[in-house]
Amino acid sequence: MEIKSVAIIGSGTMGNGIAHVFALSGFSVLLVDIREEYLQNALKTIQKNLERQVKKEIITEESARQALGRIATSISLEDCKESEVVIEAVVEDLKIKKDVFSRLDRISKEEAIFATNTSSLSITTLAASTNRPQQFIGMHFMNPVPVMKLVEIIRGLTTSDETCRTIIDLAKQLGKVPVEVNDFPGFISNRLLMPMLNEAMFCLMEGVAEKESIDTVMKLGMAHPMGPLELADFIGLDVCLAIMEVLYAGFRDSKYRPCPLLVKMVSAGYLGRKTGKGFYEYPAEKK
Repeated sequence: MEIKSVAIIGSGTMGNGIAHVFALSGFSVLLVDIREEYLQNALKTIQKNLERQVKKEIITEESARQALGRIATSISLEDCKESEVVIEAVVEDLKIKKDVFSRLDRISKEEAIFATNTSSLSITTLAASTNRPQQFIGMHFMNPVPVMKLVEIIRGLTTSDETCRTIIDLAKQLGKVPVEVNDFPGFISNRLLMPMLNEAMFCLMEGVAEKESIDTVMKLGMAHPMGPLELADFIGLDVCLAIMEVLYAGFRDSKYRPCPLLVKMVSAGYLGRKTGKGFYEYPAEKK
């Protein structure tokens, strides 16, 4: 199936990044969210990121202008009815995601493919909320989407070979590198990454070293661009906790137990960059 139009549900950090790369690659994009102000903020972010690419001479001004022109917005799921692929990028909550897909299933045309950008939740479970599990797949982009090359392509239990081939080809058209994985908690990326961040939090909680020392060891000793605590702040501590809870529940193994310090910080509302405070403070970004 030739894909020309894509709908993206959710206009936050991941949603607007996904819209950015699809529009820049020549696709017609419909960006959907529950409030108009969210959509306008997303368009401003996309424009700013396109301008950054122009400044770095990655793209031309004309390419940026055309990309913006390919993005339409809506506050109604009904407008997704003609989209060939619908990508969900809403909050990492199983109940909310299932509700979105159940509603989309009644609206979308029969041949449409559903993809979820979930970073850890079961593809098979989400697919079961629809009547098209064979046309359901995980398409996990990395943050920031316009920069990062990897896309995890996750097959659910009943995802068809045709659906998988179509989405792998679609990722390649975006200039991404698709990696096919099977449906296990955390897939590959977060099954490896999150326990490392969680262990860094245990090191801090137990007094092994100060936060700066922990991050410096990983940056200078392991050539990581960001230290684990700094990266956790960037991702969002609430997101880190949600993924650790999925891993812990999915594998029932104590090695995935969320660090109590992480739980406490999320309870206090210290979520990282997006709230201005996490393991570090970000006064300029406090909302």
